Amino acid sequence: MRENGIISSMSRPGCPYDNTCAESFFVTIKKECIYRRRYVTMEEVRRDMFSYVELFYNRKHMHSVLGYLSPFAYRRKNQGGEAA
Repeated sequence: MRENGIISSMSRPGCPYDNTCAESFFVTIKKECIYRRRYVTMEEVRRDMFSYVELFYNRKHMHSVLGYLSPFAYRRKNQGGEAA
């Protein structure tokens, strides 16, 4: 990670809540997307991940922590506009 300039943790060492959101996201993406198909090329993986995150997860997937809104709807609501 150091070679690529990646910081492994943003909070104090040993904090059990440090990566909870990321871990939850990766569990969800594996169950709802990755484990449902076989990929032959990395380009297929990139395309599928982009579609899942941008077209489904951010726009349609409801999150309890956001009041059962999608990230897109939550952002729109909190910027003063109505969610699409």
